[in-house]
Parts: sequence; C-alpha cells; structure tokens
Amino acid sequence: MTNPEKTWRKSSYTAPDNNCVELAVGEAETEVRDSKDPDSASVAVGANSWLSFLAFTKADGLKY
Repeated sequence: MTNPEKTWRKSSYTAPDNNCVELAVGEAETEVRDSKDPDSASVAVGANSWLSFLAFTKADGLKY
C-alpha cells in the first residue's frame, strides 16, 4: 500500500490516458510506481543508482 507520507509526482510527459510512472524522491532512495495502480508495489532505487540512470538518459543513452 502507498505510504501517505511520501510525495509522489507524475512525469510532465504523461500521456492523456495516465499511462506513466510516478516518483517519490527521497534523500537515500527514489521509489517508482505505476501511475495507473498507485496502491500496488513500488520499486525502490538507491540515490546513486537513480542519479546514474538520470545522467545516462540525459546524455541520450536511452533510445525508445
């Protein structure tokens, strides 16, 4: 179940059908969840790993 103390935010690139992810960014970790099912499980990623992922994607390393 979702922790009400966390602040979740949705991507600004969210499609009109809400088909996206939401993030709860913390000091030690970032949690990621499905925006269509916010009460389901989330995935926690360590802060350093999350920053590495962001740097990789911003450097255009993630093609879709």
